Amino acid sequence: MEAMESLRDSYLSLTQGRIDYAKFNRIAMVHHSNAIEGSTLTELETQVLLSEGLTPKGKPAEHTLMAIDHHHAMEQILGWAEQKEVLTLAHLKEIAAAVLKNTGSEIHTALGTFDSSKGDLRLLNVHAGNSSFPNYDKIPRLLDDLVSHIATALPQVKGFKAVHVLAFEAHYQLVSIHPWADGNGRTSRLLMNYIQHFHGEPLSVVHLEDKAAYFNALEKTRSTKNPKVFSTFMYSQLEKHLKSEIKKLDRPFKKGKGESGIALVF
Repeated sequence: MEAMESLRDSYLSLTQGRIDYAKFNRIAMVHHSNAIEGSTLTELETQVLLSEGLTPKGKPAEHTLMAIDHHHAMEQILGWAEQKEVLTLAHLKEIAAAVLKNTGSEIHTALGTFDSSKGDLRLLNVHAGNSSFPNYDKIPRLLDDLVSHIATALPQVKGFKAVHVLAFEAHYQLVSIHPWADGNGRTSRLLMNYIQHFHGEPLSVVHLEDKAAYFNALEKTRSTKNPKVFSTFMYSQLEKHLKSEIKKLDRPFKKGKGESGIALVF
């Protein structure tokens, strides 16, 4: 854990004062989170779309809308973290709605109609891979318990380890409750980032190339009921991200093309 904290400190030191670093880092995270859910936009296409408003050619319109919506949701939830606003269930529904603003829809079931673009909780039971998620009628209580736990713990946790225990736990719990018909993974990763940002920690990302390992960690954690499985995976993702960013940032300041090919000034 000391090695991770040292990486964190090096990363924060290198990012301090970097023009637009946070902006482009968040865009990269939008790319990875959406790509895990099937988006075909490259990181460069996502950056050009969100920084310059240029729509990528030859890509599904839905994937463009996913990036725009996710970016808005990220800015919204991180803004709440900066204001030290403790999330309620209404906040979570608002973020879920933002994630699916332009790609969600009304869904009709025997129990009634709900709208995923408005953050409505699902009124159906779902399965994914080898996982079965809680019945729809248990979701309100489970979410109330989770939100209450976060609201109590968030202002109290101190230090790198405690913050990340809470962040990774919240990520795992929300995606495992699976409250919405779609957007659960993206919303859960944003919740994790919110907790990290609330305490000034670097944001975690699940890398696209580690998608299978991510899903395996989730499923193994559910089957073994051992939270260390998922937290160990997420620490490895954080370490990978920090090392990669430190390598990019620990170079002489210069004006030129960044790693993505976009002209940046660092």
